[in-house]
Amino acid sequence: MPIRWYGTGDKTDPVYLHFSRIVNFTIHFMAFAAVNSGLWLVEKIKHQWPELHYFTGFWLAMLLFHLIFVISKKPTSDNEALAKEK
Repeated sequence: MPIRWYGTGDKTDPVYLHFSRIVNFTIHFMAFAAVNSGLWLVEKIKHQWPELHYFTGFWLAMLLFHLIFVISKKPTSDNEALAKEK
């Protein structure tokens, strides 16, 4: 089932921006999984690539930084904001 946004699509809406960041992270993760699994398959079948560990590790680190960024930019809900004010 495709991901759908039922809101207005306003780029100033923090919830919409967070949803957009989640979709971008999902695409980043899918690209990581597809490219790395293909590279490791080719490496195991016929081509020795000793630097593949470094490539995968670097991309995984960037993926984790992307995840931390998405989590850190999560908007606070109105209930959390009211609780902080009290």
